[in-house]
Amino acid sequence: MYKNVLQAIDGIEIYPLISFGIFFLFFLGLLLYVALMDKKYLEAMSSVPCINDEDEITTGGLRQ
Repeated sequence: MYKNVLQAIDGIEIYPLISFGIFFLFFLGLLLYVALMDKKYLEAMSSVPCINDEDEITTGGLRQ
């Protein structure tokens, strides 16, 4: 039943291409964002869960 409904819609074949394009551009943008992130910032953020509230450590320019 659903197959017949979707086949009856004119121009339906463009939607999978549009969705793939959106997914691909988002994924590519996310990869570029992660690749270009500041490494000092990543190192500072990786140690955040291990730091107590009383600790005053400056790492990579970030005061925690």
